[in-house]
Amino acid sequence: MIIKKVGVVGCGFMGSGIAQICAQSGYEVLVMEKTNDLLKKGMDSIDRFLTKSLAERKITGEYKKTTMDRIKGTTSLSDFVDRDLIIEAVPERIEIKEEVFRELDQICPEQTILTSNTSTISITEIGEITSRPEKVIGTHFLSPVPPSRLLEIIFSPATSLETLTIVKGFGKTLGKEMIVTKDTPGFVFNYMLIALTQAAMELLENGIATKEDIDKAMVLGLGHPIGPIALMDFNGLDTVYLVFKSIYERTGDVHHRPPPILKNLVDSGYIGRKSGKGFYDYQP
Repeated sequence: MIIKKVGVVGCGFMGSGIAQICAQSGYEVLVMEKTNDLLKKGMDSIDRFLTKSLAERKITGEYKKTTMDRIKGTTSLSDFVDRDLIIEAVPERIEIKEEVFRELDQICPEQTILTSNTSTISITEIGEITSRPEKVIGTHFLSPVPPSRLLEIIFSPATSLETLTIVKGFGKTLGKEMIVTKDTPGFVFNYMLIALTQAAMELLENGIATKEDIDKAMVLGLGHPIGPIALMDFNGLDTVYLVFKSIYERTGDVHHRPPPILKNLVDSGYIGRKSGKGFYDYQP
């Protein structure tokens, strides 16, 4: 099977980045959002990213125009009827994802591959609500999507070898380095990241060190581009909370229980950079 037409469900921070790299890689992309306002916001985000690359002379004006021309928007899932591969990038809630996959399963022809950008939710559970679990697979992109080199591919016991092979080939055309993992809580990347994040918050909650020094330890000591606490703010504390919650519910391991300091910030509406405040204050 040759992938030519790609669909992306969700045009937020992750979805817009995924749509962009697919278009840059030569695919005809259709991206969907619930409203025209949200769709425009996502498309504007892609335009800003490419404009910045143009200003830095990383791309040409013609390249930017060609990329944008390959991306079309819609507010209806029914328009995905002709897609070869669809990437779901909606909020990290199982009920929302299941609704999307259930509808896509009814709309798309049987050869269409359905993938999820989930970072923790079971691919097995998502696949089971469709009539094609062998064509359901996880494609966990890291943020920000365009410059990130890693793509985590997750297969369930029902995922066919053919589907895995096609999606690995697709990931290669996007210029990504890939790791392949079984469908386990947190997969590989987030299972390891959560351990580091949990340790950072325990140090902070117990007053062992400041958030600045905890982050500095990882940046200067291990060469991380950003510290674990600042990274939570970047990804969104609401998203980090859902990752903790999902892994905890799937494992029952108390070490994965959402830390109180994280829950308190989320409950207060302080969810990181996108709200102007999280562990750090980003307001002018």
